[in-house]
Amino acid sequence: MKSRESLIRLKRFQVDDKRRQLAQIETMIAEFDRMAGELDAQIASEQERVGIDDVSHFAYPTFAKAAMQRRDNLKASAEELHGQQERAQDELAEAVEELKKIELLEERDQEREREAADLAEQEELDEIAGRNHAYR
Repeated sequence: MKSRESLIRLKRFQVDDKRRQLAQIETMIAEFDRMAGELDAQIASEQERVGIDDVSHFAYPTFAKAAMQRRDNLKASAEELHGQQERAQDELAEAVEELKKIELLEERDQEREREAADLAEQEELDEIAGRNHAYR
């Protein structure tokens, strides 16, 4: 019993850890998307300021080019994180399933123990009732 309780605690810890990892990945994706959006706004603002939106134009602002590169890098990183997010979701689902299986086994064992205790108590009561009936 003790080993199963330890196993349940371990599996719960693993599930919590997988949830934390998934939350971190989701936070990073959101942050990268937010930063890319800010860069888009800065690029648009710079293009409007200089009046040139053709990237191949010789006078296109260097700041806008650099911001585009940073934005593209952030978007690529976010895409990589989406792959990690899917794997983390799969790992979390697997860990939850393992935990459920072990918890169900524990519940079934506890139910058997309760039934055995109830049966033993009933047998004891029947024996007492039989002795009381014999004394009459």
